[in-house]
Amino acid sequence: MQQTDLDDEFDEGESFETDMNTKAIESAVEKMLAAFGEDPEREGLLRTPRRVARMYPELLAGYRVDPEKLVNNALFNVTYEDMVIVRDIEFYSLCEHHMLPFLGRAHVAYIPNGKVLGLSKIPRIVDMYARRLQVQERMTRQIADFLSDLLHPQGVAVVVEALHMCAMMRGVKKHDARMTTSAMHGGFRKNIATRQEFLDNISRGAAPLKI
Repeated sequence: MQQTDLDDEFDEGESFETDMNTKAIESAVEKMLAAFGEDPEREGLLRTPRRVARMYPELLAGYRVDPEKLVNNALFNVTYEDMVIVRDIEFYSLCEHHMLPFLGRAHVAYIPNGKVLGLSKIPRIVDMYARRLQVQERMTRQIADFLSDLLHPQGVAVVVEALHMCAMMRGVKKHDARMTTSAMHGGFRKNIATRQEFLDNISRGAAPLKI
């Protein structure tokens, strides 16, 4: 099998529907390569613009997620009034300032008020907001606000921990610096004991973030 065929085989991946102008992305990447002083026609770079253009619909798929379809009737009437926590949800995103990745874990909790959400939907909600050009602070608030509007629970809490490549690869070059953001609604904001129970739960047995 020729090398170009191998490239195609291993570069297929999952197909993502998109309304992005992938031809414009290809053209822009080719111009960037030339601006870097590279030769866009050399063997290793010939297919790079195409690969990059096919990559962004996946990395930025969150813009095209329909929240109603995402939830997909996964709301259930349940009599349960204690804390529900989904912790260590891995995510990756792109910083909107430099378009470099930031990645880490999200911890999400809510106290039901007659309804619970199917377990798999919470990581999907995290991904919906992570797969956009983002800042961590806004993403954290968006996740909390979405769950609050969807479930009308007694409270919602979200904590996000991430490593940012824009701080690791450039600028201050601090490889171990991590950013932690939080958003609290309802009982998590008003009740110190409730908030502390959540924080104790997500800190128990937590592994360090690694690239």
